[in-house]
Amino acid sequence: MIAAVDKAYLHIREGIIRGQYAPGAHLSAQDLAAASGLSRTPVREAMRRLHAEGLIEIIPNRGAFVTRIDEQEIRNIYDLRIVLEGYAAATAARNITHAQLVELQTMADDMCDLVCANPPTLAEDLSEANNHFHKLIVTASHNGRLQSTLATIVEMPLVLRTFRHYDKDAVRRSTDQHLEIVSALKARDSEWARSVMTSHILSAQHTLLTGTGGEPGEEVGG
Repeated sequence: MIAAVDKAYLHIREGIIRGQYAPGAHLSAQDLAAASGLSRTPVREAMRRLHAEGLIEIIPNRGAFVTRIDEQEIRNIYDLRIVLEGYAAATAARNITHAQLVELQTMADDMCDLVCANPPTLAEDLSEANNHFHKLIVTASHNGRLQSTLATIVEMPLVLRTFRHYDKDAVRRSTDQHLEIVSALKARDSEWARSVMTSHILSAQHTLLTGTGGEPGEEVGG
């Protein structure tokens, strides 16, 4: 049963992150069960888990819907990221291991190479790489409570798909900031690391709020 719930959870979560289930879309347990090849029982349990994480909104007598994210929610999410990930970067500067520094440098270099190659899947590939980069910095802080606190925030579809809203200049700025974050961590400079991380997340927030074609709760919500 636990394995089935996990499978249903990953299937629905991936569908939300990839945009298969758009913001505001109604989610039917019966349809999701058919799509995932599972029964409705594990699907319903998976939906409750996703509701607890904020990815699904359950409305009494109406059903389950993919959460819409409006402008104020964007501000709230990124305000939290600024405080928590800024702290994570500062703490990581003191606690990061050599192996983690090497891995972060490789990630940052790979993202730069990806931008130069400019494949058709650039936005999706960068989003995935960016998520791993930020999660590793939090891990490098060696603060378990911080990791659990940030897990849901950083894995919101809004955050994972930020690169869909970036133009070429914004993408290059973001990858350059990753390189500077790594430099700050190598220097073991906590305030430098915190400062660059703060600027990095503020840039992402600005792009999400001003760089889309529709209202913030529409396209950005994906």
